[in-house]
Amino acid sequence: MDLIAAAERWIADDPDPDTRAELRALLDRGDEAALAERFGARLEFGTAGIRGPLGAGPARMNRVVVRQVTAGLAAHLLATEPGARRRGVVVGFDARHKSPDFAADAAGVLAAAGIPVHLAERPVPTPLLAFAVRHLDTVAGVQITASHNPAPDNGYKVYWSGGGQIVPPQDAEISAAIDAVEGPPPLAVPGDGGITALDPGVLPAYVTAVLADVVGGPSPEPRDLRIVYTPMHGVGRDLTRGVLEAAGFRDVHVVTEQAVPDPDFPTVPFPNPEEPGALDLALDLARRVDADVVLANDPDADRIAVAVPAGGDWRVLSGDEVGCVLGEARLAARPGPASVVGTTVVSSTLLGRIAAHHGAAFVQTLTGFKWLAQATAAHEAEGRTMQLAYEQALGVMVGTVVRDKDGISAALAVADLAARCRAAGRGLAAAVDDLARRHGLHLTRGRSVRLSGADWRDVVDAALARLRARGAAPLAGTPVVAVVDHLAGTRTPAGGPPSALSTPPTDLIGLELEGGARLMVRPSGTEPLLKCYIEVVEPVAGGDVDAARARAGARADAPADAPATELGVA
Repeated sequence: MDLIAAAERWIADDPDPDTRAELRALLDRGDEAALAERFGARLEFGTAGIRGPLGAGPARMNRVVVRQVTAGLAAHLLATEPGARRRGVVVGFDARHKSPDFAADAAGVLAAAGIPVHLAERPVPTPLLAFAVRHLDTVAGVQITASHNPAPDNGYKVYWSGGGQIVPPQDAEISAAIDAVEGPPPLAVPGDGGITALDPGVLPAYVTAVLADVVGGPSPEPRDLRIVYTPMHGVGRDLTRGVLEAAGFRDVHVVTEQAVPDPDFPTVPFPNPEEPGALDLALDLARRVDADVVLANDPDADRIAVAVPAGGDWRVLSGDEVGCVLGEARLAARPGPASVVGTTVVSSTLLGRIAAHHGAAFVQTLTGFKWLAQATAAHEAEGRTMQLAYEQALGVMVGTVVRDKDGISAALAVADLAARCRAAGRGLAAAVDDLARRHGLHLTRGRSVRLSGADWRDVVDAALARLRARGAAPLAGTPVVAVVDHLAGTRTPAGGPPSALSTPPTDLIGLELEGGARLMVRPSGTEPLLKCYIEVVEPVAGGDVDAARARAGARADAPADAPATELGVA
């Protein structure tokens, strides 16, 4: 590839003075290595869209890439959705750098292709965009967001008719349509008639639906619960507070330093509530005001983190603990085979035991809410209702108001459960411990190895190849009883023949360990990470949950530390 010619062509087509200047500076100093990073490949469309660092060239997030991706999406919609020119697409954006520009470009390309657009006029949480797709009956939705990625990133997320994220083969078909785009696509401008403002009635409709599903409707009376809340410099504050207040939760203290949308996320290195230290400011405020619960959204408000008083201080609940305690609450109120709960193969096995206890159906899917949304639709077609679905990375879908993870309705569900626990003279931590006493202590841990360099994907592939090659050899001194290879679609017990899995193929390997533990490893679909998931199940003897938790933690240490060292990515 002639990098200089490619950069010059890009500059000629680029509407953004910032990225034009970036490329011009690289050309002026002859930095071919930096040019190769930007033009060596293009961002891969998958996992419901694209996500990556801002910058010039096809390997970065920028206005040219957004226009090309949208042109491919428009072509695919027109080829596969007969109602596209009538039903249109809803386009939203968060508060990250360049998000308003990217949304305007996406709207302009869609409208120029003859697809009407409902364009948000201000930043909106991702769950509201997903809700709007169903509420307005559009053929698709586009949300400009990088969710909880670092500040230099942005992204482009696609929802399909029905409000769920796209699933294979749609991603590959849209990617092929993007590859077929030649030259800058036509662009409509405001006033052409193809772009209208998002209906302001979407927001109150969302609030009404969430209140009805989670708590049975608004509450005129205040509820006795003191909440500390942080939107993590994102866009969730006003809608989350509005939903909580309408439900009677008026004693809400917002973390001042993180209350206003800020695309630089100045108080956290990574705006992800899972990251160590991300909740420090919220926990400090909770101690000062003597709160009952801490609630945190990520920047686009599709995730929920929860911390509770425990042992004289505060404990951050895992995503599995949040999902399971909410699943228990939903099923206790709605038991029986007409109810369904679901989670992913890398999440705790506890939810399946909870479902069995309440006589409810249970579904397990591959990682990603696109699969859980698909399972929701399938069960609804058979007359069942998905009461709750979750994945361990703090994503929770309460009911089916939104067919995706929704940190706002999940915050309300946690507040409701915490208030009911307080009214009964106990804390939310006690409800988590009750599950351990009934089903065993299910301790889960996640480890992520962050990689760098343009060859990070090759490093991940090599690590997973080594994991496959080791077979059922002991891991950190613990015997392996079975190897589960989701790419090959097999579960192979040590010394036995393989059996077939029921899930679609994906690059995920699991090791089932002696004593009820397991380790699962996969690459991230959106970041340069190798992700590891550990679960240990420990019986609770004599009702002493703390002792069981300590034993489980000791058992989890070795398999948690093993992947990075054994796979050569430490």
